[in-house]
Amino acid sequence: QVQLVESGGGLVQPGGSLRLSCVVSTSIFSRYPMGWYRQAPGKERELVAHMTLVGTTNYVDSVKGRFTISRDNAKKTVYLQMNSLKPEDTAVYYCNRPFSPFNPWGQGTQVTVSS
Repeated sequence: QVQLVESGGGLVQPGGSLRLSCVVSTSIFSRYPMGWYRQAPGKERELVAHMTLVGTTNYVDSVKGRFTISRDNAKKTVYLQMNSLKPEDTAVYYCNRPFSPFNPWGQGTQVTVSS
């Protein structure tokens, strides 16, 4: 069973930055594409960024130019650098495999953007 542990969230003012981390407990981490999802209150969970095995990155339009996904296979960790944060970015953020997520999900990390 793959375990996902997200961290790095917090309260930040609009325009601020955060870097999320997710450690993935599997010996074959490098074989999996990975992504970041978020779920805002009252909304569906959405995939906001993902990275293919060859390093191609994809972003939902609302975060393009502001968020950057990256990974460190040696550390079995995927990152999400979030800049120019907006109040509408407020959500619980989760990492998981894009389109065919592992179960169970991690606990997520709360990001709150507010002045």
